[in-house]
Amino acid sequence: MNKLAGIKAVVFDLYGTLYNVHSVAQRCDEAAPGRGMEVSVLWRQKQLEYSWLRSLMGQTISFEQATRDALAFVSAHFKLELDTAAMETLCDAYLNLSPYPEVPDALRKLQEMKLPMAILSNGSDFSISKVVGGSGLQSFFSHLLSVDAVGVFKPDSRVYALAGKAFSLAPEEMLFVSSNAWDAAGAAHYGFTVCWINRSGNTFDELGISPAVVVGGLDEVPGLLLNGA
Repeated sequence: MNKLAGIKAVVFDLYGTLYNVHSVAQRCDEAAPGRGMEVSVLWRQKQLEYSWLRSLMGQTISFEQATRDALAFVSAHFKLELDTAAMETLCDAYLNLSPYPEVPDALRKLQEMKLPMAILSNGSDFSISKVVGGSGLQSFFSHLLSVDAVGVFKPDSRVYALAGKAFSLAPEEMLFVSSNAWDAAGAAHYGFTVCWINRSGNTFDELGISPAVVVGGLDEVPGLLLNGA
């Protein structure tokens, strides 16, 4: 069975998939010496939790607000006593994330295959443009799609629907690529053909659904698409 046969476009998650959210750990270490990664991990965890909770409560906030609120929690939790300037410096680091090493070359190979590509992210229009533009990868994408358009965060189906509208394709005709298991599950539930990037040997969430393919890095995706998996 060719799981990836008939794919006409590729849609990527941004945070943790194309870009390493823990590239902020060095900045975090400046605020909490010796605990930078610990701070970064909890910050990311609360950032996600706050986006889900706000969505469930029917409250529309920006990704930047969720990020600041999460950092405020982390600051209180670790007793960092960050002042306004330090908070802004750390939040700014989220606008300057580094792509994973294999990402640029993998995107080039997909581009050579004439597959249109998009980013579909919980980030705001501003944050997506800032991260992608700052890394020089914007030319690979025909669409940068943000939850700003629907006022709710993934894994709400209204977010995933943005990709179909952008490409005028059915969900199964698009490969959705994410390293976040909850996002991959949400996308598969919506109907996308899903590729889960499992860089760290994690266990997929028990949500009654599985990705079509699992890879260890983005560099494996072009070959799978070329061969129809």
